Amino acid sequence: MPVETSKQDDPRHSAGPSRTWSLAAAERDTGLSRATLLDWERRYGFPSPARNPAGHRQYPADQIQRLRSIRQALEAGHAPDEVVSAGDDELARLASMGRADPVGGSGAREQHGARGQAIERLGANDPVGLNSLMKQALGQWGLGRFVHEFVAPLNVEVGDAWMQGRLEVFQEHLYTEALQGLLRHALHDLPLAGPGRPVVLLATASGEGHGLGLLMAEVVLRLDGCRCHSLGVQTPLWDIVRAAAALQVDVVALSYTGAAEPGRVADELTELRRKLPAQVELWAGGSSAVLRRHTINGLRVVPDLGQAACAVAAWRDRPGPASAGAGSSL
Repeated sequence: MPVETSKQDDPRHSAGPSRTWSLAAAERDTGLSRATLLDWERRYGFPSPARNPAGHRQYPADQIQRLRSIRQALEAGHAPDEVVSAGDDELARLASMGRADPVGGSGAREQHGARGQAIERLGANDPVGLNSLMKQALGQWGLGRFVHEFVAPLNVEVGDAWMQGRLEVFQEHLYTEALQGLLRHALHDLPLAGPGRPVVLLATASGEGHGLGLLMAEVVLRLDGCRCHSLGVQTPLWDIVRAAAALQVDVVALSYTGAAEPGRVADELTELRRKLPAQVELWAGGSSAVLRRHTINGLRVVPDLGQAACAVAAWRDRPGPASAGAGSSL
């Protein structure tokens, strides 16, 4: 484990080939969890640490710097399959796309302006123009930033415009359908996750017919290296339980809108937690108010898409064979 006391101790400035980082130090200095580092080593052959006489992993400085660049590229919304095996020049390009603009900077202003244009095109009944604008935003910012920084606030703005009478119900539906089509196409183009963990089953329960939040969650989880199976909307609880067993999932994730009846949400999640094996985690997200004040044992509330990565990291960092990549015990 290096003692960083000067620039010469930083891997970006070290000329000495002998400097090495332990697994714990690599986790700390790259921001990547140890489960992620070990998973990539198995799946992609990188990182490829040496071993000290005790058999412990030792990461050289050039691999630490590359891992930092990979982390930047992941934050820009690129998939692990794309960036871990990228060449140096391509990785540098992808990583540079992840350098966020300062709050209120030109990127934030540009996104705000694009969202305003999207609502204008909706109001003008121009779905072709709306699709073109959203495709342009996706290409410009990458899938991760598109979902987090463009779509998530745009959903709120579209809802506000409808409540204020600036948009009709059918225009909101046009927006939802156009966005779902674009996200499904983007998901189809992502590299297959392979043996990514955790394996997540996504669904909404019976009576919950809104699937946009579910689709956005799938995008975010796939970009974080998870393997996802989606049952779509309005799935009976018992079918969710059966699918979880058949697909050997690690996590069941449900989405609820603010319109869901609080008592029903609490009852469904309580019943589902009781029916699922203890080793299968239950996550719930969305705008339902009951999720903010839940008292359901064994439920992890994921209040927004930004917290999904934290939930995944917590799963990967937990002790036991699951976090080490062993098969599900369902």
